[in-house]
Amino acid sequence: MARVLITGGAGFIGYHLGKALVEDGYEVTLCDNLFRGKMDGDLAALCQRTNVHFLNCDLTAPRSTEQLGVGYDYVYHLAAVNGTRYFYEMPHVVLRVNVLALTNVLDWFVQAGCGKMLFASSSEVYAGTARSFGVAIPTPEDVPLVVDDIHNPRLSYAGSKMIGELLVLNYARAYGFPYTIVRYHNIYGPRMGHEHVIPQFCLRILRREDPFPIYGADETRAFCYIDDAIRASQLVMECDETNSCTLNIGNPHEEIAMVDLATLMFELFSFHPSVNIHPAPQGSVKRRCPDISRLTRLTGYRPQTTLRTGLVKTLLWNQKAVMLEEAQLEKSESARSGGQMNG
Repeated sequence: MARVLITGGAGFIGYHLGKALVEDGYEVTLCDNLFRGKMDGDLAALCQRTNVHFLNCDLTAPRSTEQLGVGYDYVYHLAAVNGTRYFYEMPHVVLRVNVLALTNVLDWFVQAGCGKMLFASSSEVYAGTARSFGVAIPTPEDVPLVVDDIHNPRLSYAGSKMIGELLVLNYARAYGFPYTIVRYHNIYGPRMGHEHVIPQFCLRILRREDPFPIYGADETRAFCYIDDAIRASQLVMECDETNSCTLNIGNPHEEIAMVDLATLMFELFSFHPSVNIHPAPQGSVKRRCPDISRLTRLTGYRPQTTLRTGLVKTLLWNQKAVMLEEAQLEKSESARSGGQMNG
């Protein structure tokens, strides 16, 4: 049974990756400090499986990696502070955590007798290039990466991922281990949290927000459903042909403008609000869509889930999650009320 470590294992991609690997029979260790990920019912159920081990571990702390053990066949390094709100509100934390955690993991990795590392980078690394010089759409992996404005707090995340790519590449060059860098493009699905556009839209639709504000209505993104992203990640990790490669993971066939995304989601939930259009957030890019031809050539990967199908699954999951949260809140308030009356 192959042994796998997933840092950031309580997060969105980490949880779904761990679940897929466990179901395939791998022995999986999930490492997370629960800063953004959470020990909800889904993760708790996964951790009950006999081939799963959970570590509550802050990888920025000195000697934290001593908890990880040794001898993993595959290490997926997904741990990072993500979410657009954090880029603007605490860019110094984004940079510190993302760079320091990776540095500590790399120092551990080269001593721990492990096999291959997959480093999760992001489509955000293309943003500065797109704003300053333009990029081809769909965008291939070999375009130059640019930090176009160091005063833009949004670039804290993109900058941390650029540094991360440099760290992984040069550690691997120095110590001779196999690795792949993947740049995830707008992955979405159940259990994502609400710091991204699709789950934000889900929550606001479920709350029947009217008028419905849309920021950067004419900006486009190519969304990739989580099941496709996980399958691509496994293919990349377990294919020797991807060693020392940088690969986009996404779905170039589902590029859509934000206003059209909102309209489609309104249709799916029979909701017809008035719409208020606002400018895009500072530092956002007009279009984002990956070229995945290299990924397809090396692994045979092709996305299978249409945007409509993925959105239905995501909306239904969020509807259940909101209902559960409301029921728990009502139960908690009822208990407090009863306690006050009894006193």
